[in-house]
Amino acid sequence: MGVLKDHPELVLFVSLALGYLVGKLRVGPLTLGGICGTLIVSLLLGAWTKAQVSSDVKTVFFALFIFALGYMAGPQFFRNLNKKSLRFFVLCGIELVCVVGIALGIAKAFDLDVGTASGILAGAATESAVVGTATESIGNLAGLTQAQITEYQGNVATAYTVCYLFGLITIVLYCSQIMPMLLRINLRDAARELWERTRSKGSLESDERAALPGMVGRTYLVTTADGRTVGDLQSGEGERVTVESVKRGSKVMDVTPDLELTLSDLVLLVGRRANVIEAGRLIGPETPGVPGLDSPLASRQVSVTDKGLDGRTIDELQQANPEFYKDGVYVTDINRGDTDLPATGDTVLHRGDVLTLVGARSGLNKLVAKIGSVVKNDATDFIYLGLGIAAGSLLGQVVVKFGDVPMSLGTGGGCLISGLLFGWFRSRSQTFGAFPPQAASTIKDMGLAVFIACTGLVSGPQAWPLIKQYGALLPFAGIAMVLVPASLSLFVGRKLLKIEPPLLIGAIAGQQCSTPAITAVTQVAQSSVPMLGYTITYALSNFLLPLTGPLLVGILGN
Repeated sequence: MGVLKDHPELVLFVSLALGYLVGKLRVGPLTLGGICGTLIVSLLLGAWTKAQVSSDVKTVFFALFIFALGYMAGPQFFRNLNKKSLRFFVLCGIELVCVVGIALGIAKAFDLDVGTASGILAGAATESAVVGTATESIGNLAGLTQAQITEYQGNVATAYTVCYLFGLITIVLYCSQIMPMLLRINLRDAARELWERTRSKGSLESDERAALPGMVGRTYLVTTADGRTVGDLQSGEGERVTVESVKRGSKVMDVTPDLELTLSDLVLLVGRRANVIEAGRLIGPETPGVPGLDSPLASRQVSVTDKGLDGRTIDELQQANPEFYKDGVYVTDINRGDTDLPATGDTVLHRGDVLTLVGARSGLNKLVAKIGSVVKNDATDFIYLGLGIAAGSLLGQVVVKFGDVPMSLGTGGGCLISGLLFGWFRSRSQTFGAFPPQAASTIKDMGLAVFIACTGLVSGPQAWPLIKQYGALLPFAGIAMVLVPASLSLFVGRKLLKIEPPLLIGAIAGQQCSTPAITAVTQVAQSSVPMLGYTITYALSNFLLPLTGPLLVGILGN
C-alpha cells in the first residue's frame, strides 16, 4: 500500500495494464474496451491507495489525445462537407440536441451538480472526450472552492463510468439486433445487395488483392521479328508498353529505340496487362521468367500538388507528360484520404491525391518534380505537432460571452479544432507535417488512457457515495440518452432522408461514436458496407460532441 501511495506513476501504469486486460473480457458480443476498463480499475485503485497524480499530467496527455483525434479526422471531416453528405449531418444534429437536452432536463429535475450531469452526458453518449472537456471547464468555473472543483470533477468520472456501461450495452444491442427487426430487413442480405449495386469497378475489400493486377511484366520469345524495332513496340497505337530488357543468347542488350529485334530474342515487356498481351502477339509466345532478364523498377508515392492537375484525368496527365511513355513510368494506385481509387485512364485527379508511380528510377525523378512531391510520412514532424498543440491551447483560452454566460473551448476544444485544421492542411500536399497513422493512433490511445486513469485515481475515494446517492438514476439516464436520439434518427433517416438501411444503421452507430456498436453491426452484416455511413457521422460527432461538455458546464455553472 505504502509503495503504491508514494509512487503514483506505478499506480498509473498498473491501472493501464489491468484496465486494458479487463477491457478484453467478453460477454456475448460485448466487450468494455480498454478505456472503460481503465476507468473502472483506476477508480478502485484510487479508492484503495489514495494515490495523488498531478493535474498537469492529465492536461498534457488530454491535449495530445484530442489533437491526434482531430488530426486523424480532419481530412475526412472537411471532405464530407458537401451536399451529398448533408443528410447524415441531420443525424448528428439530432444526437447533439437530444443528449444536451436530456442531460439538462435530468439535471434540473433531480437537482444534479454540474459534474454528475456532465458525466451522465459523457457516459450515455459513450464519448470519452467529453469527460476531458467537461472536467477542464469545471476547473475554470468562477466561484467554486478547490474542494468543490475536485468533488465535481470526480463526479464526472463516476457518473461517466456507470452511464457508459449501460449506454454501451444499449447501443450495441439496439444497432446490431433490434434496428434490423424494426426496419424489417435481413442486415446481411441488405448489405450485400447495396454493395453489389454501388461498388465501383475493381473495388476491393481491405483484405483482398487483385487476382489480375493491372500492371504486369511478361517475357516473350521473338518468333516474328520482321525487322521490328524496340521503338516500334513502344510507339504502338493506344496505351503503350515499355521494353525493359532484351536478351540475345547469353548477352543482355542495351535497350534503345532503334534496336532491331531478331529471332529467338527474349524480350521483357512492362505495362498494363491488356497492352502487354496485345504487344506480345506481335512478338511471339510468352515464356517463363528468364534469369538475368528481370529489370528492377523503382516505386514512389507522389502527392499531387500542381494546381493545374486538379480535375484532370490520368489519361490527360500522361499525355501532358511524355516521360510516362518515354521512360516507362506507370500509375498503379491512387489514394484519396483513406479511399483507394481505380488507376484507370478516366479517373479524375484532385489536389492532394497520392499516386503510386512505378518505373525506371530516372524517369520517376523527372515526373515527381513536375507532378508534385514525394510523400513524407516516415517520421513524426514534431515542429508541426508542437505548433498545432500550442495553437490549440491558445485558442482554448479565448472567452466569448453569450449573454451573461462566459464560454470557452478550453485546451481540449481548442486542440480539437487545431487538430482538424492541421490534419486537413497536411492532407492537401502531404509533403510536410508528417504524423504517421500508427504514431497518431498510439498518441491518441495513450493520451486518452492516461487521462482517464488519472481521472479515476483522483475520483476513486468519492465514487461509491455518489452511486449510493443516485441509485437507479444513472443506469436509466444511460439507457434513455441512447434510445431517444437513436430512435429519432432511425425514423428521420429512413422516412424523411431515405437513407439505405445498412448505411443508416452504421450512421447511427457513428453519431454515437461507438466503435463496439459498428463492430457488432459489421459482424452481423458480414460486410463493411455499414462503415460507409459510420465514417461520416463518426467524424462529425467526434468533433461536435466534445464541445457539448463546455456547453453544458457553462449553462449549469452560471
